Amino acid sequence: MSLKLQVIICSTRPGRVGPAVARWFHKFAVGHNQFDVELVDLADFKLPLYDEPVHPRMQQYEHDHTKRWSASVASADAYIFVTPEYNYSAPPALVNALDFVYKEWNYKPCGFVSYGGVSGGLRAAQAAKLQITTLKMVPMVEGVAVPMVQKHIQDNGEFASNELIDASAVTMLDELSRWATALRAMRV
Repeated sequence: MSLKLQVIICSTRPGRVGPAVARWFHKFAVGHNQFDVELVDLADFKLPLYDEPVHPRMQQYEHDHTKRWSASVASADAYIFVTPEYNYSAPPALVNALDFVYKEWNYKPCGFVSYGGVSGGLRAAQAAKLQITTLKMVPMVEGVAVPMVQKHIQDNGEFASNELIDASAVTMLDELSRWATALRAMRV
């Protein structure tokens, strides 16, 4: 059975560049040939601020948006969060989406493709890793950082990578594949 990787677009704001970065990474991950890759957009789930009355650990979801999100998260073996940096931290949409479910995340690895200005979104990835570990996920040390992301957006709106970004992506995907394979046994 092959491993399923979700590439999750974490920004939901109008005018975001996340979809362009995520489309590039999705295509790159497909070409890597270690995962069945699915592109997921948090905006499609329209998650409100957390609104379930029972703790997510119990998986007693009342709302359809939570049930849809739960099924999506549960279907994957690993995740790549494509995230911008908001005020030195992860975007609220990502923090909220992580909080909506619990067991669905457990014992799965994840990586980050972060983007932004000079820091390339690294502070957002680091901040999110604190929350990720409490969900019993394994964040990769390796990651992809895209500083000055606007310089990588072409006139047609597509993201243009470079050798350094591509090399980082290969390293992260290789490591993510190892961890996804090893952690699968813990979810049985």
